[in-house]
Amino acid sequence: MLLWGTIVRLYKRWRAYERTYEELMRLDDRELADINIRRGEIDAIARHSARTV
Repeated sequence: MLLWGTIVRLYKRWRAYERTYEELMRLDDRELADINIRRGEIDAIARHSARTV
């Protein structure tokens, strides 16, 4: 059961990363600037989002 729980948790983290990354990449540079994010920061933000799941 422990292995199954680990797999589920990793899957949820991966989906959180993918979802955040895709949503931020859809924004244009002006929209990103409005929320104070540079395009180069998107990967780090998505990774942080995945760690909080």
